[in-house]
Amino acid sequence: MPLQISSTAFSAGQAIPKKFTCDGPDVSLQLKWDDPPANTQAFALIMDDPDAPAGTWVHWVLYDLPANTRELAEGVAKQDQLSSGARQGRNDFGKIGYGGPCPPPGKPHRYFFKLYALDAKLGLKAGATKADVERAMKGHILAQAELIGKYGR
Repeated sequence: MPLQISSTAFSAGQAIPKKFTCDGPDVSLQLKWDDPPANTQAFALIMDDPDAPAGTWVHWVLYDLPANTRELAEGVAKQDQLSSGARQGRNDFGKIGYGGPCPPPGKPHRYFFKLYALDAKLGLKAGATKADVERAMKGHILAQAELIGKYGR
Protein backbone atom coordinates (compact mmCIF):
# COMPACT_ATOMS: atom_id res chain seq x y z
CA MET A 1 0.00 0.00 0.00
CA PRO A 2 1.40 3.41 -0.91
CA LEU A 3 1.53 6.00 1.84
CA GLN A 4 -1.47 8.37 1.81
CA ILE A 5 -1.64 11.89 3.28
CA SER A 6 -4.77 14.03 3.73
CA SER A 7 -6.11 17.06 5.59
CA THR A 8 -9.44 17.97 7.13
CA ALA A 9 -8.82 21.56 5.90
CA PHE A 10 -9.15 20.82 2.17
CA SER A 11 -9.47 17.96 -0.30
CA ALA A 12 -6.70 17.04 -2.74
CA GLY A 13 -6.52 19.55 -5.58
CA GLN A 14 -8.89 22.00 -3.88
CA ALA A 15 -8.42 25.47 -2.37
CA ILE A 16 -6.53 25.92 0.88
CA PRO A 17 -8.72 28.02 3.25
CA LYS A 18 -7.58 31.60 3.96
CA LYS A 19 -7.03 30.74 7.66
CA PHE A 20 -3.88 28.82 6.67
CA THR A 21 -2.40 31.63 4.54
CA CYS A 22 -0.75 35.02 4.98
CA ASP A 23 -4.22 36.53 4.35
CA GLY A 24 -5.43 34.91 7.58
CA PRO A 25 -3.86 33.83 10.90
CA ASP A 26 -1.27 31.79 8.90
CA VAL A 27 -1.50 28.67 11.08
CA SER A 28 -0.41 25.28 9.79
CA LEU A 29 -3.24 22.99 8.76
CA GLN A 30 -4.04 19.56 10.13
CA LEU A 31 -2.43 16.67 8.25
CA LYS A 32 -2.86 12.95 8.79
CA TRP A 33 -1.46 9.85 7.15
CA ASP A 34 -1.79 6.10 7.25
CA ASP A 35 0.66 3.47 8.48
CA PRO A 36 4.10 3.62 6.84
CA PRO A 37 6.35 0.68 5.89
CA ALA A 38 7.37 -1.53 8.84
CA ASN A 39 10.95 -0.29 9.28
CA THR A 40 10.09 3.43 9.27
CA GLN A 41 12.21 5.26 11.87
CA ALA A 42 11.06 8.85 11.21
CA PHE A 43 9.08 11.13 8.90
CA ALA A 44 9.99 14.34 7.10
CA LEU A 45 7.55 16.83 5.59
CA ILE A 46 8.26 19.49 2.99
CA MET A 47 5.68 22.01 1.76
CA ASP A 48 6.57 24.07 -1.29
CA ASP A 49 5.13 26.08 -4.17
CA PRO A 50 6.60 25.23 -7.59
CA ASP A 51 4.57 28.04 -9.22
CA ALA A 52 6.32 30.91 -7.42
CA PRO A 53 7.72 33.57 -9.82
CA ALA A 54 11.35 33.13 -8.69
CA GLY A 55 11.22 29.32 -8.71
CA THR A 56 10.05 26.82 -6.08
CA TRP A 57 9.29 28.58 -2.79
CA VAL A 58 9.68 26.54 0.41
CA HIS A 59 6.89 27.05 2.98
CA TRP A 60 7.61 24.38 5.60
CA VAL A 61 10.41 21.96 6.46
CA LEU A 62 9.76 19.48 9.29
CA TYR A 63 11.91 16.42 10.01
CA ASP A 64 12.71 13.69 12.53
CA LEU A 65 9.02 13.27 13.31
CA PRO A 66 8.77 10.08 15.41
CA ALA A 67 7.81 6.93 13.48
CA ASN A 68 4.61 6.48 15.52
CA THR A 69 3.26 9.89 14.41
CA ARG A 70 0.15 9.67 12.22
CA GLU A 71 -1.10 13.27 12.44
CA LEU A 72 0.01 16.85 12.80
CA ALA A 73 -2.56 18.95 14.61
CA GLU A 74 -3.57 22.35 13.27
CA GLY A 75 -1.36 25.19 14.43
CA VAL A 76 2.05 23.54 14.90
CA ALA A 77 4.19 25.93 16.97
CA LYS A 78 6.74 27.93 14.96
CA GLN A 79 9.71 26.80 17.05
CA ASP A 80 12.98 24.94 16.40
CA GLN A 81 12.03 21.74 18.19
CA LEU A 82 8.60 20.29 18.96
CA SER A 83 7.69 18.35 22.11
CA SER A 84 7.82 15.12 20.05
CA GLY A 85 11.49 15.74 19.31
CA ALA A 86 10.76 16.68 15.70
CA ARG A 87 12.70 19.65 14.35
CA GLN A 88 11.65 22.41 12.00
CA GLY A 89 13.73 23.96 9.30
CA ARG A 90 13.93 27.41 7.79
CA ASN A 91 11.42 28.33 5.11
CA ASP A 92 12.00 30.77 2.25
CA PHE A 93 10.43 33.56 4.33
CA GLY A 94 13.59 33.19 6.46
CA LYS A 95 11.59 31.86 9.43
CA ILE A 96 11.38 28.59 11.36
CA GLY A 97 8.24 26.48 10.92
CA TYR A 98 5.17 26.94 8.76
CA GLY A 99 4.72 29.91 6.44
CA GLY A 100 1.41 29.67 4.60
CA PRO A 101 0.56 30.40 0.99
CA CYS A 102 1.15 34.05 0.07
CA PRO A 103 1.23 34.22 -3.74
CA PRO A 104 1.26 37.41 -5.78
CA PRO A 105 -2.07 38.37 -7.39
CA GLY A 106 -2.97 36.28 -10.43
CA LYS A 107 -3.41 32.62 -11.22
CA PRO A 108 -3.70 30.34 -8.13
CA HIS A 109 -0.52 28.54 -7.12
CA ARG A 110 -0.18 24.85 -6.25
CA TYR A 111 1.12 23.90 -2.81
CA PHE A 112 2.69 20.48 -2.39
CA PHE A 113 2.76 18.78 1.02
CA LYS A 114 5.28 15.95 0.63
CA LEU A 115 5.57 13.39 3.41
CA TYR A 116 8.53 10.99 3.49
CA ALA A 117 8.77 7.77 5.56
CA LEU A 118 12.47 7.28 6.35
CA ASP A 119 14.53 4.33 7.59
CA ALA A 120 16.60 6.63 9.82
CA LYS A 121 16.33 9.92 11.69
CA LEU A 122 18.16 12.68 9.84
CA GLY A 123 19.80 14.13 12.94
CA LEU A 124 20.06 17.60 11.40
CA LYS A 125 20.10 20.64 13.65
CA ALA A 126 16.95 22.77 13.75
CA GLY A 127 16.84 25.40 11.02
CA ALA A 128 17.97 23.10 8.20
CA THR A 129 16.89 24.03 4.68
CA LYS A 130 14.88 21.95 2.23
CA ALA A 131 18.13 21.22 0.36
CA ASP A 132 19.80 20.01 3.60
CA VAL A 133 16.87 17.70 4.32
CA GLU A 134 16.70 16.37 0.75
CA ARG A 135 20.45 15.61 0.83
CA ALA A 136 20.17 13.85 4.20
CA MET A 137 17.16 11.79 3.01
CA LYS A 138 18.96 10.35 -0.03
CA GLY A 139 18.97 6.56 0.21
CA HIS A 140 16.66 6.58 3.27
CA ILE A 141 13.18 7.09 1.71
CA LEU A 142 10.96 4.02 2.20
CA ALA A 143 7.73 5.63 0.99
CA GLN A 144 6.36 9.05 0.17
CA ALA A 145 2.97 10.67 -0.15
CA GLU A 146 1.82 13.96 -1.58
CA LEU A 147 -1.15 16.26 -1.06
CA ILE A 148 -1.66 19.25 -3.36
CA GLY A 149 -3.77 22.27 -2.51
CA LYS A 150 -4.29 25.57 -4.36
CA TYR A 151 -4.43 29.18 -3.30
CA GLY A 152 -4.77 32.37 -5.27
CA ARG A 153 -5.42 36.07 -4.66
